[in-house]
Amino acid sequence: MSYQFNEQFTAASRQFADAASQINHIALENFQKIVGLQLATFSENANATFALASQAIDVRDLDGFKALLPKGAQVARENVERLVSATQEVMGHTVKTHETIAEIAKSQIESTTADVRAEAEKVATATTKASKR
Repeated sequence: MSYQFNEQFTAASRQFADAASQINHIALENFQKIVGLQLATFSENANATFALASQAIDVRDLDGFKALLPKGAQVARENVERLVSATQEVMGHTVKTHETIAEIAKSQIESTTADVRAEAEKVATATTKASKR
């Protein structure tokens, strides 16, 4: 009896460890994608902002400053658009990752439930046979 319990516990632990490993791998891949995307967006925004700042340094009079204002507004708008686009993409990646993790968890629960039912049926059958003797 003890051996049977240990074997079941070992199998369940192994199954849980495999599922946890899969989930961790998926989550890490998602994290890498998200960080890469955010860094790329930050880099693009910083380059655009520094290019504008470089132009601003060259301004020597009020007319040059007036000409620079629309460019500054354009850079700010483009930076916000890139940020919003990156955020939407991050959310899309995260939702897909969570769906995949949920599928793994669901399959683990279904598998464990099937194993427990099979074991319960074996015990019930054995008990019925023993009570008939």
